[in-house]
This record gives sequence, structure tokens and C-alpha cells, in this order.
Amino acid sequence: MIRAFLTVSTGTLASRLLGFARDSMVAALLGAGPVADAFLVAFQLVNVVRRLLTEGALNAALVPAWLRLRETEGALAAAAFAGKLLGTVSAVLIAATALIALVMPLIITALAPGFAGSEALTMAVADARLMLPYLAFAGPVTVLMAITNAQGRFALTAFSPLLFNIALLAVMVALLLWRQDAARAAPILAAVVGLAGLLQLSILVLRRGEAAATPLRVSFDAQMRGFFANAVPGMIASSGPQLLMVAAAVIASSAPSAVSRLYFAGRLIELPLGLVGVAMGTVLVGELTRAERSGDAAAVAHAQSRAIELAAGLALPATLGLMVLAEPIVRLLFEHGAFTAGDATATARALTWLALGLPAQVLFKALAPAFFARGNTATPLLAVLKGILLALATAYLFGRFFGAEGIAAGIALGAWGSALSLIREGATRFGFSVDAAARRRLPRIAAAALAMGAALWLVPIARLNGAVQAACLLGLIAADVVLYGLLLQLFGVTSWRETVNALKGSRPDLRG
Repeated sequence: MIRAFLTVSTGTLASRLLGFARDSMVAALLGAGPVADAFLVAFQLVNVVRRLLTEGALNAALVPAWLRLRETEGALAAAAFAGKLLGTVSAVLIAATALIALVMPLIITALAPGFAGSEALTMAVADARLMLPYLAFAGPVTVLMAITNAQGRFALTAFSPLLFNIALLAVMVALLLWRQDAARAAPILAAVVGLAGLLQLSILVLRRGEAAATPLRVSFDAQMRGFFANAVPGMIASSGPQLLMVAAAVIASSAPSAVSRLYFAGRLIELPLGLVGVAMGTVLVGELTRAERSGDAAAVAHAQSRAIELAAGLALPATLGLMVLAEPIVRLLFEHGAFTAGDATATARALTWLALGLPAQVLFKALAPAFFARGNTATPLLAVLKGILLALATAYLFGRFFGAEGIAAGIALGAWGSALSLIREGATRFGFSVDAAARRRLPRIAAAALAMGAALWLVPIARLNGAVQAACLLGLIAADVVLYGLLLQLFGVTSWRETVNALKGSRPDLRG
């Protein structure tokens, strides 16, 4: 399982790094003014649906259903189910795309009430409509990726999202070279978003291999209705972090540049969140489903324990690192072109508060698969909705006094509300199966992260420019990663032998 986690996380890391390059260019092209706010509200709408569908969310419902059918009725029944789902999802999303385009002004007004009566609303509606074709392509992409994951093949689905960012990067390089102004660049980028999904679909269709989704047809029979009734809550629950950022945009839309600053701060949170979160949705659900169906309590405990350890091992140092290095990271990535030094400072402050919610978001991603594998998608959904309500209330209150920083603090509180609600429900319903090794290692992981954060905080960070700034910051981050690895070994969390065995795919001795 560790090897599969690493495969998916590597693909996600590559996609997120390209995403940073993409957002850096977006900041340089559009800045943080009305044009950027309008574009990013529209992009968040499409991006939430993209994440909801293609980055592990539908996987949480489809993989257990597909595996059940293959084990009980055979490969042909599983392929027929997948073909019916592929056709139905594609048809539904094509119809939904057309309907959303018609009512887009109402949707944007709901997502950004502060835009009402301004030119920003017109620009956001136009950008969102240009992006909409992506949704039609996202349907078949989602199903094909989930079927591939259910078969235990993760490499193709882990790296296919790179095409989305590659397409946008290529166009933005051209726009920067042609020195296009923000008002002209925004609709061009929106149109490219609309077509980027075609690249993902093309590579998945060309490399699909065996006929795992045939025959292709559209159906709304009892089987499909039951599947969607179970899948939709899980899909929404898996998109909790993105929905929290949508809630932030709703509150921030009335303040100039606040939407842009919160968006760019949130993008930095998504790197560590994506490394763990997408891998959890892609790998852990299948592992837990197989263990649950076999009645192997030890396998359930092993999968859940390793997931929580990986979540803590990545989230805690990432949180501390982002808080300490918020300003130099934001300056390096975004302070270019139309994105000013004042924008960078305000974004860094928002990032500091958002980072406090990162451990909660990763913890939710680690715990939700335990519910999904048992066919329970309603409980994670309710936990997410509770967190969103808490975030909206606190972000509105804090935002009135502290601006974008207060909104970010409210989003962090909402994330913790969702995670704590899920922990309470899990403990009540079935108890989380965490083995003795995890109980021993988790406090040591926390101690190693705190020691690493303290060392990072003590290092003076000079304000440099250009390549020197980038080299110094990357060197500091690399040194801190090495220090953290050494601390994990010193505290007895892991060893070089266990790491090598995990990479080879064999299971190290995790009982000691």
C-alpha cells in the first residue's frame, strides 16, 4: 500500500508544482484586482467540480461497488456496470453543463454576492461559461480513472492531471511573451480551461487497455439510482477543503482583492493536502474495502494506522513550514508583474491562518475512507456541512474586523469542526482501528515536527531578490526536510530499511 501511496502522491506532487507555476503566471498576468477576482471566482467553480470528480472523490464510491460486483458476479458484470456508469455520468454532465450555462449569472451572484451590480459579475459570468466545457469531459475522465484505480493501476491516473496544467502553462507563456493585458488574457485562459479536459480524456481512452467499461449505455435503473444516492454524498464530503474555500470566496467577494489573496494562499495549502488527500481517496478506499470484505481486522487496522501516520507525518511539518516561511514563499511564487508587494504581504498573512487548518483537513482525508469503505457516505457529508456552516459564521464575523486574515481564520476553524465531528462519529459507530505501532509513533512524529519547526523559526531569513532568493529558500526547505527525516530516525519512527522495503512494495515490520 505504501508504494501505491507514493505513486499517487508523486503524480499529485508533480501536478501541484505545475499548479504553482500556473498560479504564479496567473498572478503576473491578472494581478489581484477586479479582473483577477472575477476570473478566480469562475475558476473556483469549475475547479471544485474538477476536484470533486477527478481527484479521488468519485473513487470513494465507485471502487467498492466495482470490486463487489467483480467478486460476486464476475468481470463481465463489473464491466457492464462500469459501461452503464460511464454513459450515464457523461450524459448527465453534458446536460448539466448546458443548464449551468443558462443560469450562470444566478450561480455567480450566489458564489460572489459582493459582485452584484459591478463589472466583476459580468466578467466572472463570461469566464465561467468559457470554462464550462471542461465539465462535460470530466465525466468520462472520472469513471475511467476510478476503474483503473480499482484494478490496482495507479500510475496513469496519478499523472494524467498534469495535462490540465501543462495546457494552461503553454498558453500563459505565450500571453506573457505577447504582453497581453489582464482584460484580454482572462477570457483566453478561461477558454483553455474549457478544453483542457479533452487532453485528459484522450490519454485515458488511448491507454485504457482491456474493455473494462462495456457495453456503453445510458441508464437510470435501480442500480444507477442506488449508486448515485450513495456516491453524491461521498463526492461532496471528499471535496470539503475546496468547498471551504468557496465559502471563503462568498464572504470575501465584498472586499477588494480579498478573493484573489485567499485563492493564492489556499493554493499553497493544497500541495501537502493533495499529496495525502488524493492518495487517501485513490488507494486507501480500495485497501479498506478489501480488508472489510475479508473480515481481516488486522488488515483494517494496518491500513488505517499507516494512513494516519502518513497524514500526520506530512501535515505537521508542512503546517509549521508554511507558517514560518509564509511571506518568503508568497513573494517568490507570486510577487511578479501585476501582483504587488502589498498583495504578497496580505496573502502571506492569510496563509499563516489558513495553515492552522491544514492538519484538520488532512486528518479528515485520512479518516473518511473508513466510512466510505463501509458504504457510509452520509456521515462524512454531514461533518463537512457542519464545518462549512461554522466557517461561514466565523469567517463573516472575523472578516468584518480583520479582513482576509479573519476569513482565513474562520476557514481554519471550519476545517477543525469537520474533523472533530468525524472523529466523534467514528469513535461512536465502530471505533477507529489504530494499532499499537501508530499509538507509539504518532507522538514521536509530532515531536519531530515541532523540533523541525523550531529550528526553522530560529534561522534568520533575509529579503533577497530573483534567483538568489529562490536558491536560498529552496536550500532552506531542503535542509529542513533532511533534518526532519533525521529526527524521525532518531526518535525511532522509521528507519532506512523500512523506507526501502516500502518503496519495493514489501511490508516492513510495523508491529514493533
